[in-house]
Amino acid sequence: MVFKRLLGSLGVGGPTVDTVLAPGAARPGAVLSGEVRLRGGTADFDIEHITLELVARVEAEHAEGESEGVVAFDRFVVGGGFRLAEGEERAVPFGVTLPWETPVTELYGQGLGVVLGVRTELSVAGARDKGDLDQLTVAPLPAQEAVLEALGQLGFGFRSADLEYGRIGGTGQQLPFYQEIELIPAPQYAHQVNEIELTFLAHPGGLEIVLEADKRGGFLSEGQDALTRFTVGHHDVRDWSAEVDGWIRQLIDHRAAYGAHASYGHHDPHGHHGHEEHHHDGHRSGPGIGTAVAAGAAGLAVGVVGGMVAAEVVDEIGDFFEGDDEGDDEGGEESEE
Repeated sequence: MVFKRLLGSLGVGGPTVDTVLAPGAARPGAVLSGEVRLRGGTADFDIEHITLELVARVEAEHAEGESEGVVAFDRFVVGGGFRLAEGEERAVPFGVTLPWETPVTELYGQGLGVVLGVRTELSVAGARDKGDLDQLTVAPLPAQEAVLEALGQLGFGFRSADLEYGRIGGTGQQLPFYQEIELIPAPQYAHQVNEIELTFLAHPGGLEIVLEADKRGGFLSEGQDALTRFTVGHHDVRDWSAEVDGWIRQLIDHRAAYGAHASYGHHDPHGHHGHEEHHHDGHRSGPGIGTAVAAGAAGLAVGVVGGMVAAEVVDEIGDFFEGDDEGDDEGGEESEE
């Protein structure tokens, strides 16, 4: 086991910490378990709080262009209120419930390029220090996997996935960012759209699916998008291929019907098997990770064709997050109180 020294405010000789997550991928809305392993320093220390912080690498669009940053999207106090003796080893088990909108980082065991982490913070003698950061792997919920599998069977391919800062109007979105999965259109739709973007917004009662189609150029507004929303239950049994194909047809039909004069923001209070058009600011068609998907009977299979591969994303997660420690917590510390 490798313990990671707490630097900064606690200094050399302070406690060390290593957070070990339970093996396997977590799922949105489910319990993430593990333990925080502590080793005492060169003196006794009073451990006031042990806090886990969920963090994500998120893209944001603004007037000057696009930038990336770290967003902390949940915090949990999992222990504290004890004295850690000099050289003492102690394990603090935990079980915390992930937000339902936690992004999906892998499909069929292969990474999508989305970077999430669990950062451990110790509060000792009034000082706080982030001593450990671990990659968080999240697999799709059954309904999410069913939709992705159906898209693969219909011939859609995976282009990229990322996290966008902002909100999609008219939805029940809770987190300050949302996940967009960019899809290469199936051959039967390739003459109508360049790409389709998919967002899952899960909640305890089910799943909102937001689909967006690009607008090819022409005499209407170039770059105009159309969005539709559908709602399904977590354990629905459907002919998913037929259902999803119907969604795609509605999306394309609505885009064609509304064109540049779409009336966005209409709200369907029930959201049962219906659709709803929304406008959302900060739309992107981000750089992604250079992955492509062979679409077949098994669904969307991820294949790396260039750019930043999943392994490189994993290797860089520590440097990315820890390098941002100085400036990513404005206001974040207060949320613990």
